[in-house]
Amino acid sequence: MIGLSINKPSSLKKIAAIDLGTNSFHVVVVEIMSDGSFRRIDDLKEMVVLAKEGIGRRLSPEAINRGLSALHKIKILCDSYQVDEILAYATSAIREAENGGEFIQRSIDDVGIKIRAIPGSMEAELIGYAVQHGLRLEDKPVLMVDIGGGSVEFILGNKDEFHFLKSLKIGVSRMTDQFNPDDPISEEQIDQIKAYYKQSLLSVQEALSQWPTEHIIGSSGTMQNIALMMAADQGLDIESFTLNEWSFSSKDFKRFYNSFIKLDRIERQGIPGLDEKRVDFINTGMILVRYLMDEFGLKSVRISTQALREGMIIRYLKKEFIGLPGGAASDPRRRSVFELLRKCNWHEQHSTQVTNLALKLFDALKDSLKLRAEDRELLEYASLMHDIGYHISHSKHHKHALYLILNADLKGFKEEEIAIMGHVARYHRRSTPKKRHEEFAALPKDIRKKIMRLSGLLRVADGLDRSHYQNVHDLRVELDSKTCAIYIQTIDEPSLEIWGAMRKSYLLSEVLKRKVKIVAM
Repeated sequence: MIGLSINKPSSLKKIAAIDLGTNSFHVVVVEIMSDGSFRRIDDLKEMVVLAKEGIGRRLSPEAINRGLSALHKIKILCDSYQVDEILAYATSAIREAENGGEFIQRSIDDVGIKIRAIPGSMEAELIGYAVQHGLRLEDKPVLMVDIGGGSVEFILGNKDEFHFLKSLKIGVSRMTDQFNPDDPISEEQIDQIKAYYKQSLLSVQEALSQWPTEHIIGSSGTMQNIALMMAADQGLDIESFTLNEWSFSSKDFKRFYNSFIKLDRIERQGIPGLDEKRVDFINTGMILVRYLMDEFGLKSVRISTQALREGMIIRYLKKEFIGLPGGAASDPRRRSVFELLRKCNWHEQHSTQVTNLALKLFDALKDSLKLRAEDRELLEYASLMHDIGYHISHSKHHKHALYLILNADLKGFKEEEIAIMGHVARYHRRSTPKKRHEEFAALPKDIRKKIMRLSGLLRVADGLDRSHYQNVHDLRVELDSKTCAIYIQTIDEPSLEIWGAMRKSYLLSEVLKRKVKIVAM
């Protein structure tokens, strides 16, 4: 796979995808590339609370004005990027309103945006596409849950297919409007809401009996707000941490829930991570997550930052435009790494050579370095990306690589995995990891150890292509109690490669507790 040539794709067109939800309108502007990938250019979120007077009723003049004002802002953003096409999909609040059609017509007449009101089943399918695209899924099914204002979408599926798609009218705004809970909410009202969920979720219960799972994947605003509150409660810096792929256990959620659900409105406003405009209806979402965990034995929640908007784009690619490539591109981790490589005009031949050599060293030394199979993949990606800092400048390109990797919004990776890849790439040259390096020192001890071991391998591999002409075509490793001998086969004179690898071998020697020597065969 690594040896394949990846040509830099060209930009074909720009698309804006607008999710017109019950509480917020959210647009993402992307650039569609010739290889079927897309690159996020910008996004904008406007809280509109369309159903302030209740879902299924007429949209009030004030709600319509809020919605049209938000669409005007979105249209200005789209025009500034000269987008070729706008996809605008409306969900519960507009779909069910008596005058939803009037709002859609005014959007066309006043703003120039044509809205399509989609059925709940299609909404669920699009969310499923987005989760498959943005997270690393396996063959085992997971329960994807998107808690909106008017509806909640449930998708049971895996990396390849959907077994069950359902949209239920139990969104947080709808439930809050229907039960009008006290402040703070009473135990009796909580029980009433749970009883309503029990009746509403019979189809989900039946699906879970057929495709059992212990894991939820949550997407969209309510789930992300819950995750942000959980992260803040655990002492994480929610301004900088990576939410996509972040997870929390049912045990941690229940502990947080037990204290949160007792708060009144003013107390909820002081909770870090909670959007002020969700303060009034977050409780019904909290109760739903708690009910799912208790009733269906679900043990963890993982967050997807991709939802309906990205699903709209993926559906567009799959069915109406150029199609998504299969194979490696179906893995969000590999796909997002290669998208970053292409954006940074990577040094493909050198990076591929270094990666092949680093992986051969890994395979030979993984047991001595106490590394696991999953560490191999992180080394592979760090090696491929180790020189992307040249995209910013030659000087300190290793530090630029760290910055680019940490801030690239790589999909399918946990935050600690991104940190490992970024730091391994950063330490491929110059200084070895030091505690005086603030970003490195802030990482947990076990992560720092892993970075040192993987960096030791990458530094030697990079030295073995010092000429950038792929002179080393094979290597083998012999290990004894005192020495790690790396025997290399080269196409031409090996002196430069031996010199390059030896001058960067100190860290590998340190983590192996053996002297490293490079020998030409």
